Amino acid sequence: MVKYRYCPHCRGELSDSGEYYQCLSCQRKVFTSSSPCVSILPVKNGKVLLAKRAIDPKKGAWDSIGGFLKEGENPELAAKRETKEETGLNIKLSNLLGIYTDSYEYEGQVYETLNLYYLAEIIGGEIKPEDDVSELVWFPIEKLPENVGFKSFGEALEDLKDWYRANKSTL
Repeated sequence: MVKYRYCPHCRGELSDSGEYYQCLSCQRKVFTSSSPCVSILPVKNGKVLLAKRAIDPKKGAWDSIGGFLKEGENPELAAKRETKEETGLNIKLSNLLGIYTDSYEYEGQVYETLNLYYLAEIIGGEIKPEDDVSELVWFPIEKLPENVGFKSFGEALEDLKDWYRANKSTL
């Protein structure tokens, strides 16, 4: 969790109550919350498109396509933006697979995240790893990689397998 020392209002010293910070000077409460993220799992013919991370944290590990929402951004628009940035593909979201919590360490700070995992259909574009992705691979849903970058991604992959087993006769 990110630790803050000074009040964003008056720059006074903060005390940490565990639930929130309180400024010792102006007495204002300062709350922290999880950062929202979207993760996209394009599914086609019993396979899912996964991305290999090109940067830290977790460089070289398999991950979903996705990232952090921009301030005020709608999750559906963020999912489409992140997919285009990382893969060159256009998508249509189908189902919300699940919502998961996780931690994301960046430059010595640990940020708590709230991750929305969506199933998606590719509707256009040319597949090409870009941005913070080094490789894109279609994996059979029944044979997914073990080298996954984040706890929430591993949990989502287990839920994806369950979803696939329950729905493969109708796909």
